[in-house]
Amino acid sequence: MFSHVMIGTNDLEKAKAFYDALLGTLGVRPAKVDGHRIFYFTKTGVFSVSKPINGQAATPANGGTIGFAAESPEQADAWHAAGLANGGTSCENPPGVREGSAGKLYLAYLRDLDGNKICAMHRMAT
Repeated sequence: MFSHVMIGTNDLEKAKAFYDALLGTLGVRPAKVDGHRIFYFTKTGVFSVSKPINGQAATPANGGTIGFAAESPEQADAWHAAGLANGGTSCENPPGVREGSAGKLYLAYLRDLDGNKICAMHRMAT
């Protein structure tokens, strides 16, 4: 459904270090730098971080969350730990199992260095 997701940052170098460490836990290669943007390419899509083209400050989306697929609860925990170690902050509830209409999920939430809410999600067997 999606070709890519792009979020804003106010410090591209710090964002690259943060996301290189974070996404590395999911097996994603370090970002490719393209001027004022960085790109993470995978078989299933592209994640990008950019300084705003309009020159204004980047701000997080209110109510928005970007989810990254994790292969296991342990991988989601490693993702969360890497985020914390690189300046992210935990948000929502601590990493763990949530059950709802989408089934049984293992979720780990963070806010990145610019306040964007991100999540590692592992869909568990029912």
